[in-house]
Amino acid sequence: MPSTKLSDSPEREVHRTECILIADDQVDVLRALSLLLGNEGYEAESATTPAGILSALDSGDFDAVLMDLNYARDTTSGREGLELLPRIKALDPTLPVIVMTAWGSIEGAVQAVRDGAGDYIEKPWDNARLLNTLRTQMELGRALRRARRLELENRRLREGDLPEFIAKSRAMEPVLRLIDRLGPSGVSVLITGEPGSGKEVVAQWLHAKSNREARALVTVNAGGLSETLFESEMFGHVRGAFTDAKTDRVGYFELADGGTLFLDEIGNLSHGQQAKLLRVLETGEFQRVGSSQTRRADVRILAATNADLSALVSEGGFREDLLYRLNSVEIPLPPLRDRRDDVPLLAAHFLHLQTRRSGRELEFSPDAMRAMLAHPWPGNVRELRHAVERAVLMADEARVDVEHLGLGRAHTGAGAGRLEDLSLEEAERILIQKALQRQGGNVSRAAEALGLSRSALYRRLERHGIEP
Repeated sequence: MPSTKLSDSPEREVHRTECILIADDQVDVLRALSLLLGNEGYEAESATTPAGILSALDSGDFDAVLMDLNYARDTTSGREGLELLPRIKALDPTLPVIVMTAWGSIEGAVQAVRDGAGDYIEKPWDNARLLNTLRTQMELGRALRRARRLELENRRLREGDLPEFIAKSRAMEPVLRLIDRLGPSGVSVLITGEPGSGKEVVAQWLHAKSNREARALVTVNAGGLSETLFESEMFGHVRGAFTDAKTDRVGYFELADGGTLFLDEIGNLSHGQQAKLLRVLETGEFQRVGSSQTRRADVRILAATNADLSALVSEGGFREDLLYRLNSVEIPLPPLRDRRDDVPLLAAHFLHLQTRRSGRELEFSPDAMRAMLAHPWPGNVRELRHAVERAVLMADEARVDVEHLGLGRAHTGAGAGRLEDLSLEEAERILIQKALQRQGGNVSRAAEALGLSRSALYRRLERHGIEP
């Protein structure tokens, strides 16, 4: 999807421990660095050779690399590290690399910086300087990843690579008219509908039809932000603002400046969060946590909820003045059960996406199509997409049958019943094995078919004891 889900990205996950790859041929150095980084709350993984560094980067996710330039005994030229740098940057241009050198001459370290390293540290190192350099480089890496991600997503939007909006049924005609009318207007829009009905897709189309389409569309799961971190995530913070604030951080409003901020699950905000959000919407001004400097951001607000906000207002659960700010115009989305004419089209679309990834040719059996038309789809379009994705993994032949869809015992046969009796771990293991089997053991292609990163699939393979 072409929105920018910063709340899902690694650098925005507050509870994710940052992991550093440390590389040196001396065990004592690795032990000292592991202890230092561990005391600061980081995870550390070590490598002792250039080949070990590349292997670790290929199979794991790291926030920075701290590596020596020399590995062969009695070598002082730094050639090994300098030759390794372009290979690391080719794997991930945004990954911060800090080089270490034990020699009085820093020519090799300076050359490393010219070749793409972020900075260098001389041995023996000063703990405070090393940690400060590491924090600075990781923050720069996060900023670079955010910028590259926003650039990529905006390029996709400009080039028309939007999620296909399949809406041929009569129930969707008012929605299409509102998108065409409201997209260029710049007004705040509240998108309502049941979970999985396509609210984020509507937000993406509204942004693409606006005069802000060249700028960022930033998607935030507003209802998933904790009370204590709401201001930090939305408005940013400065270093030292609270215990874990080791660097300055830009908030969602600044990231969306000039573009669109899509606030999903807006009905789940607490009263305190509602008040903080309302103040910024009224004035356009905010302050980063820990700073007295007032900042401004020109942001169009799109919001979405599956709750009845008017009823929440009557019950005292949602501020009426905030609802007025968000709800200049409302776009209500019908549930999938009220737009059954779209079910075959959506199912065919999702089947095409999945078979294109896996290289297979599949079609729905008549019974499978009848089952999909009869199913109530409580999870709406999202449930339909997941059912088709599952069916592609489970189907052994060239046809998707009823039992592959997993729509429940009322619509499936004994095979699906047996799957329902499995634990989540067992079901995951089976799906991974089938994906690997269909991809001839190719982990990268299996990961793509399963919607996972390569490293995430490797972790699951290890957990389940599966040999690719």
